[in-house]
Amino acid sequence: MRFLRREGVFCRTCALASFRDMQAETMVLGWWGPLSVLITPFTLLTNLSALSGIRRIPEPVAPGFRPPLDPGKPVFRRPAGILALIPVGLLGLAVFAFTALLVIGLVVGPGDDSAGSGARDADTPTLTSGSCARNDATWPAQELRPEACDSSAAQYRVYEPAVSCESGEYYAYLEYSEDGNTALCLRPLKG
Repeated sequence: MRFLRREGVFCRTCALASFRDMQAETMVLGWWGPLSVLITPFTLLTNLSALSGIRRIPEPVAPGFRPPLDPGKPVFRRPAGILALIPVGLLGLAVFAFTALLVIGLVVGPGDDSAGSGARDADTPTLTSGSCARNDATWPAQELRPEACDSSAAQYRVYEPAVSCESGEYYAYLEYSEDGNTALCLRPLKG
């Protein structure tokens, strides 16, 4: 990242030519850094104040010791200005999307089923320590259902681990616990 400034005594035409060249260069090269992405839009807007000062300079009335610079095409009629519309458009789209999502989030409010909040889905059965369960899906997927421990369909004994589940046991998804935040182990039933 670098900041350049062209100083000197300019006629209106030369000042406009310098402004257009530097603004076009900033529009193409100013975006290529992590902080530059954020700083370049402000730099481009700040440069517009220089343009208002340039417009207050009177037109040259007498030729100087050299002819005035050619101001060339306006910035957005140059290839650099057209190319710069891509990052400017993407930045504008990101700001719009962020603002829209923020407004939608404020209007809708927090959801009922946010991760880690302990909220449970009404269709998810609750498993408690000491109960038994079966899995109607193939591991590692879990579709656990409570089952009477004396039933032949019971596959696992549910318990709360002191530290972690033993080897050969499975962790039940947190959503199967009563509060949605408690770890439960599934010990396979033998025989």
